[in-house]
Order: sequence, then structure tokens, then C-alpha cells
Amino acid sequence: MSFTRLLCAAAALAAFVGPIAAPVPAMAQSKTVAITAIVQHPALDATRDGIVEALKDAGFVQGQTLKVEYQSAQGNPATAAQIARQFAGSRPDVIVPISTPSAQAVAAATRDIPVVFTAVTDPISAQMVKSMDKPGANITGLSDMAPVGEHVALIREILPQVKRIGVLYNPGEPNSIVLVKALKDEAAKVGLSVVEASVPKSSDAQPAVRSLVGKADAVYIPLDNTVVSALESVIAVGQQAKLPIFSADTDSVARGTVASVGFDYFQVGKQTGAIVARVLKGEKPGDIPVALAKGTDLFVNPKSAAAMGVTLPDAVVKRATKVVGQ
Repeated sequence: MSFTRLLCAAAALAAFVGPIAAPVPAMAQSKTVAITAIVQHPALDATRDGIVEALKDAGFVQGQTLKVEYQSAQGNPATAAQIARQFAGSRPDVIVPISTPSAQAVAAATRDIPVVFTAVTDPISAQMVKSMDKPGANITGLSDMAPVGEHVALIREILPQVKRIGVLYNPGEPNSIVLVKALKDEAAKVGLSVVEASVPKSSDAQPAVRSLVGKADAVYIPLDNTVVSALESVIAVGQQAKLPIFSADTDSVARGTVASVGFDYFQVGKQTGAIVARVLKGEKPGDIPVALAKGTDLFVNPKSAAAMGVTLPDAVVKRATKVVGQ
């Protein structure tokens, strides 16, 4: 074939095939977020769901541009440490521990993988960070320090004759130790005493609350994962003994506590997820200040209150964000 005829054939082929298509952009690189919690209960589960929702809002869609791994330690600190080491070994883009025990386990397992903790009451006392404004290293997150002063005020408003507040908590949870100290401080300001009952494991919750019958006028449950995971057994004793049970988290009100002023933990998760998205987009965790959970809701449960011998004041019910158990 002559050179001229070859050129003509090439031109015809080009016309038949059409212009060469532009390269197809590669799909956005998928990210992996590993989430772990010390135990499963409604508040922590809602936090996890809020994280995933916020990441979706930020463009990280599960099953498309995002892979989410989740494991619960089922209340066992040794299992929490094992999960933390496993996640560190698999090297996800970000690890998100929910609750203080899980956060401490993850912080001990890795010094270079980005960590965004959440539902940690006091990150400084828990030795997660040295500063809330400049956490440094590979860690940042969100604190859910409870409004304990408001809790004491609510208990006094509902029970004007209260003198002694019982508190159930696991002394092995640093977050609970912080909250019990805050409870004692706030109670002392208004002339109330605090009676402690230890709950090292969830099966201890029922005998612990029984030990408070006759010693306390009301029982307060802080943001304690061990006690909250066994809440129904505590509520049962409260109803049998006519001993009002109050909680630091609002999710427990639907499960039977009298009332609470606290956070919507789905929204806590969304706030956390927004921080995780910043890290996935390239920001260093240590440069992001630790956030404080926003918003407080008043939840009340008139039916459960009545079962514990309490009539909620109309003023409390009227200003409640949510009335459950009707």
C-alpha cells in the first residue's frame, strides 16, 4: 500500500472511531473509619449512628466512598484493649473510640493513626490530651461533660424534700469518678449529702441499688457505661422500693428513669462526625481543638415517675423537650 493510500485509510479509521475519549476521572479514594465503644446501649449506639450520618453529609457515603468498621467491647476493658490493637494493626484512616475506656485503650494502641474520640467526659483527667485548645499528637475529639449542677437542681425541683442522693457508678471508669466528684461538689452547695454505691460490673447494679434503699431519697446515675448497660435492673428496684431514679443521659429516660437534662447523643455523634470529616480531608487531629457537646434537652417520664411514687410538677412537664412513657 502506498504512503498516500495509508494516510487516507488512517484518516477514514479516525473518522469512524471518532475522537479519543477524555480519561474518566478515578472514583474518589475510599476511606476507612473504625469505630469502637466500651459497651452497647442507646446513648452510645445513637452516637455511632450520628457519626455515620455526619460523614454522609460531608460526602463520605458508606458503601461508596466510606467503609465503616464497628466493634463493641461488651463492657470488658481487656476486650477494649484487644479491639484497639486490632484496629491499630489494620491501619484505618481514622479510629473513633466512643466512651472514656475505649478512648484510653485506643490512645495506648497507636501514636500515629488519627484518633477522634467522643463521649469522653474529661479528656484531660483521662490523660487523652494535655490541652483542650491544642491537643497535639494524633488525637482530638469531643467531650460530653454533663451539666451536673442542672441535674441536682432538677432533682431538688421534683423532690423538694430530698436530703440524700445515692449514686451508682463503676470506680474503674475515670469518667464516672469525675462526675461523682462534680456531684458531691454541687450537692454540697445546696446542703445535700451523697451516698455512693460501687458497681464494678453490670451484674452488680441491682444489689448496689438495693443497698441504697433507706439510705438515699433518690438515686443518680452518671454517664457510667457499666450501670447504664444494666439500667432495667436498677429501674425495677426503684419501682419496687419507691426510690426515684434519675439519669445523666436523656436516652435512659425512655428506659425508665424519672428525668434528665442532657444531650441528644445522635447530635453528639453528628458533632463528632464533622470533626472526623475534617481529618479525612487532611487536617491533623492535634491541630483541631477538642469540642464540647452542644445543646441540653429536658426529658421526663411521668409514668415511670408515678411507679416510683413521684408526681412530676406541672412546670417541669410543660418545659420538657420530650415527655416519654405516657
